[in-house]
Amino acid sequence: MPRQSVIERKTRETQISVAVDLDGSGESKIETGIGFFDHMLAHLAKHSLCNLEIECKGDLQVDAHHTVEDVGIVLGQAIAKALGEKVGIRRYGHAIVPMDEALVLTAIDISGRGSLVYGLDLKKEMIGTFDCELTSEFFKAVAANAGINMHIKQLDGSNAHHIVEAAFKSFARALREAVSTDERINGVPSTKGTL
Repeated sequence: MPRQSVIERKTRETQISVAVDLDGSGESKIETGIGFFDHMLAHLAKHSLCNLEIECKGDLQVDAHHTVEDVGIVLGQAIAKALGEKVGIRRYGHAIVPMDEALVLTAIDISGRGSLVYGLDLKKEMIGTFDCELTSEFFKAVAANAGINMHIKQLDGSNAHHIVEAAFKSFARALREAVSTDERINGVPSTKGTL
């Protein structure tokens, strides 16, 4: 059964469409109006091997906050829908990814209980037109709406671009591991019988 979903969301602040294929090849078509954010979402697709199509028209004349957070919300919902009952998934995933001088660890548990422990120390306020504090807002929204317990920890680094890119790539690799299936898993990987 294909693990795909499409979610659309329209508010007074954003109009968003997200399509996810968890068993893709890393292809992406991203358009949010925020160049650096588009670049990070393309990395997310490429390194998770999930196909992503994301289109967002947001109130960028205000700022990028609603666009970034709402994309996180809809992407999280799309991941949760594509996972369905979570039968046979590995559930846990982790990755430590270097990006030049930066090193970031991400560990996730697709537990159904969304939460984020965030540990990036970004000294710069902006990367292009992307407000660095929105990095945590994006991951918090994804975690809450996908039902993922997520820890992101910076182990090294000083360049904000490198740190954020390493965070997106490490999340992608952790997600790739956690959503992958294992034929030895019977049902869902929980003693409760549900996630």
